[in-house]
Amino acid sequence: MENDPELNGKYLGTISKDFVVVAETLKEASYQVRKRKISEYPIFVFSRTQVPVGSVFLAKEEAALEWHINASYLEDFVQRQLVMPDKVDDFKAAYKDPDEYCCLFVVDEDFQNFVFIPFPED
Repeated sequence: MENDPELNGKYLGTISKDFVVVAETLKEASYQVRKRKISEYPIFVFSRTQVPVGSVFLAKEEAALEWHINASYLEDFVQRQLVMPDKVDDFKAAYKDPDEYCCLFVVDEDFQNFVFIPFPED
């Protein structure tokens, strides 16, 4: 569940560029998911092509981004078997403070992994 080194070189630049644009929106969405008791573990899916995980949050064409962004949460990932039930405790242990970090699930062709990106300081 750590940030994958492969992610840093290949994806982090373009993800970071889009993330800076949408960080405040994602932070507010994360807060609302937790406040409304939908889940304590919001996850935002970043994908080059639209994927059937979560709900469309920001389509890259609409927001002039390089990545589509879907909103989801841990329980949805378990239901879809993207996180196995026996790995839920590991996921929760690795999950960082959602007021400080955004949990992303990055999907691009054969690559998929979780990454936690800190929200910009106010």
